[in-house]
Amino acid sequence: MFDFHADRRKYFDMQVSSTEKYVIPFIEGIFPIEAGTRVLEIGCGEGGVLKPFVDRGCRCIGIDLDPARIEHATAWLSAYLRENRIRFVTKDIYLAAAEIGEALDEISGTTCAASHEARWPSPLFDIIILKDTIEHIPDPSRLLALLKTFLQPDGVIFFGFPPWQMPFGGHQQLCSNKWLSLLPYYHLLPLGLYKAILRLFKEPVKDLLEIRETGLSIEDFERITRKNDYTIVSKLHYLVNPIYEWKFGWKPRRQWPVIRDIPFLRNFVTSCVYYLITY
Repeated sequence: MFDFHADRRKYFDMQVSSTEKYVIPFIEGIFPIEAGTRVLEIGCGEGGVLKPFVDRGCRCIGIDLDPARIEHATAWLSAYLRENRIRFVTKDIYLAAAEIGEALDEISGTTCAASHEARWPSPLFDIIILKDTIEHIPDPSRLLALLKTFLQPDGVIFFGFPPWQMPFGGHQQLCSNKWLSLLPYYHLLPLGLYKAILRLFKEPVKDLLEIRETGLSIEDFERITRKNDYTIVSKLHYLVNPIYEWKFGWKPRRQWPVIRDIPFLRNFVTSCVYYLITY
């Protein structure tokens, strides 16, 4: 049922389809996506989210910490690399300003306005994407502050993530044990008990506790956007996550308005949220 995480090519194809069908229409409801639009994805993995943007004529940069996933991206999008339409960077986003600027120079045929001595580049991108990424970041407020340095003043940032308290907000699908991968809500148990269960079944404790440490709720996300002087220009809450269309054959369903507007409670029954912000 969760074989997308074992079959990376299948996961890549799912990301392509999901982005074409749901992410791009959500962004285009507010912000036009045109040939030449500059797009940065943080946590790009194999590049499945970026492919539909390149197909639209966008100039894209993907950054990820995992070299193996970037190897897949460069193989599966090799034609786009040869055509100078996309570049990938394997580095921590907090340390990658120079590499991102150089990569954008390569696909744009221009020179970045930032000097090599500057710590961060001048604003570069029209759209920044974080899909299923922000919940993995230990200090998401720090990241949002950083993103302003990469974003054009009239640009937008897209976020898609599962609230921590939702049935599988602990990313149980990463577990190798079948029953643990299907068991909802146990990531909300007291920390000691949760760790004991993961260790008992030899699950990836470090990775799963990283997500718990962030524990990002809808309220947390909206609070840190305000803290960093962003404006939420569009949001969409899902009762049934769009990716479940590929995982389970379930039709995506938007959250009921009466639940969507109840703070805290909505986190437990909302499987995915989309946000578009600007500053």
